[in-house]
Amino acid sequence: MSIREELERREAEYLAPWAALASQTRGRGRPEPEAEDRTCYQRDADRILHSRSFRRLMHKTQVFLQPEGDHYRTRMTHTLEVSRIARTIARCLRLNEDLTEAAAMGHDLGHTPFGHAGEAALSEVMGIPFHHNEQSLRVVDKLEKDGEGLNLTYEVRRGILCHSGPEISESLEGQIVRYADRIAYINHDIDDAMRAGILKNEDIPAEISDVLGCKHSQRINTLVSDLVKSSAGKAEISMTPEVLQTMLKLREFMFERVYRNPKAKGEESKARLIIQELYRYYNSHPEKLPPDFRTQLDLEGMPRVVCDYVAGMTDKYAVFKFEEIFVPTAWSIR
Repeated sequence: MSIREELERREAEYLAPWAALASQTRGRGRPEPEAEDRTCYQRDADRILHSRSFRRLMHKTQVFLQPEGDHYRTRMTHTLEVSRIARTIARCLRLNEDLTEAAAMGHDLGHTPFGHAGEAALSEVMGIPFHHNEQSLRVVDKLEKDGEGLNLTYEVRRGILCHSGPEISESLEGQIVRYADRIAYINHDIDDAMRAGILKNEDIPAEISDVLGCKHSQRINTLVSDLVKSSAGKAEISMTPEVLQTMLKLREFMFERVYRNPKAKGEESKARLIIQELYRYYNSHPEKLPPDFRTQLDLEGMPRVVCDYVAGMTDKYAVFKFEEIFVPTAWSIR
């Protein structure tokens, strides 16, 4: 028996009856031999971790554009927090941690530079909605490895796509990622907002603090513990109505006080300009695209290829390319 087969045997013996077993995966788009020492979901997590798009997350904005300070979240730190929360929940519920981790690690690979401002900018300039969850799936399916994609399993791909938007993952592990993403970003965005001086702990309404707690760790612990207790012994992932509604109230509060706050979003008009002008420029000058993108023009069409290129940029690289193209060399916008 190989190490992988032993791991699969342990899964079948220990995990809950409704867990997604690696041995029962619906497979990959392109069949390939199984590894001797890892399950299919472990391999998916490794493929995502070693991808170029994952490395770029460290230079992509979470909420605050180009913040001054070393401790603000980036897309990578957000992803790591989501992954850890998701694994904790999966472990408590005897679900597949490896599947949960892989979907969590890949869920934001399609995010644009400058966070949701970049997403909105591409939607405007393209004339069709740009959704980062769909782009994340496109990254792992088509854009990584020079167009070959990572060839991930069906369950991981669905966990990535369904972490936001109307579709819900068939696996409970994918549903955990959807909850973990919200638990993570609401709470770490509070922490970043306090660091930026636009929010104080006492600003959070008492009706929320009384239920979730007054501190960062208390809120996360309450949300995770409630989800685990509410979902234990069931083939569903849920929260109690009181805690779920309170979390949604906290999310609404964050939109009012942080996500639409001029200090947090004051630079968004500039970010949108950068994204849209880069998109227009490369549509007019396809010869300036990198070679690996130019080869896709006949297959995908100009708008789609340019969108992929611009969406994949980091914040710093987008600013660099904008300056290189549009700013005279004797000037500087830094």
